[in-house]
Amino acid sequence: MSDDGADAGHGPPTESLEYLYENAPCGYLSLKPDGRIFKVNLTFAKWIGFTPDELVGRRLHDLLNIAGRIFYETHFAPLLRMQGFFNEVALDLVTREGRQLPVLVNATEKRDGEGRHLFTRLTAFNATDRRRYERELVEARAAAEAAQRELQARNAKVRNELLAEQAILLDERATAALREEFIAVLGHDLRNPLAAINAGMRLLLGTPLDDKAKLIVGMVQDSTTRMAGLIDNVMDFARGRLGGGLDVERNVAEPIEPVLRQVVSELQIAMPGRVIETDFTLTEPVHCDRRRIGQLASNLLGNALTHGAPDKPVKIGATTSDGWFELFVANAGEPIPPVVLQRIFEPFSRGTLAPGLQGLGLGLFISHEIAKAHGGTLEVVSTEAETRFTFRMPL
Repeated sequence: MSDDGADAGHGPPTESLEYLYENAPCGYLSLKPDGRIFKVNLTFAKWIGFTPDELVGRRLHDLLNIAGRIFYETHFAPLLRMQGFFNEVALDLVTREGRQLPVLVNATEKRDGEGRHLFTRLTAFNATDRRRYERELVEARAAAEAAQRELQARNAKVRNELLAEQAILLDERATAALREEFIAVLGHDLRNPLAAINAGMRLLLGTPLDDKAKLIVGMVQDSTTRMAGLIDNVMDFARGRLGGGLDVERNVAEPIEPVLRQVVSELQIAMPGRVIETDFTLTEPVHCDRRRIGQLASNLLGNALTHGAPDKPVKIGATTSDGWFELFVANAGEPIPPVVLQRIFEPFSRGTLAPGLQGLGLGLFISHEIAKAHGGTLEVVSTEAETRFTFRMPL
């Protein structure tokens, strides 16, 4: 038999029990009752840097670190005496160089027929990789817990910031609601004195007046009409911003064309020097709120007369076809700048007005709201040739 215990012939290799003992992948020790080593295999000796002969006669206690010695005296030896064995006890051996070698130890006592302790067999397994894995696992768990705590802290911070922002938003909404409620109440309360002024002017017109007085009464009536329009716009704006939206009362009992022609007539009287061209082709009934559509047409036409080229006509037209009602107003003049087009339907956004022109900038916003209330759209296209507003809604 060769040195490694394998047959020199051609048959399957075999190993002696001695070779298996000495070169096993684990350490074997045999201890006398007093804890001294009387047999140890080569594997264990190599692990800690000694020869088997150097280890014989030494106590296992002397090969342990301080913590292991304490554990040996308080747990290891008593447990063996009590039950005669133990499994997978973690110990740290001290090598010749002073390094610590983690091992897992199984032990069994051997006793004679009368129960006397003869010796103890120990099997040791190198636990370096396992200890490293356990340490890395603990570190990974600690890192995960730290990351979780950090995430929870960040979430708490974000949640607190969100709550603070929500509180600010609620406060701003409350302030805005209060402001808009005030505007609504103010607009409502202005109607009564304005109606009284208008009624008084009508009474004056029924009495003998000279030409100058008639002119003044006419100017006052024109001002009250304009103020009534401003109040209507303010009321509609406040109603829309308070969340109720514009109210519409649809009906098809009355045609829409007379309303559109009345709008044209009123604005023609207000601006007698301007040319308004009409093109109405309405062959089907329109299910809409006639008053609101008239308001939309008046806003668009008034806007075109105000901002369009004064020497060019303003066009207004309406058609019904393919299940749609379409109303357009077009005027010549300078095109609307793109930056103004982006915000043209926002309230208080009048763009660049000519000197002397006044208004709240609510007309186009309210017209847009009227279009939405009818399930339609209001769009604008502005070029060098013309600026055209188009309102479309399903019949």
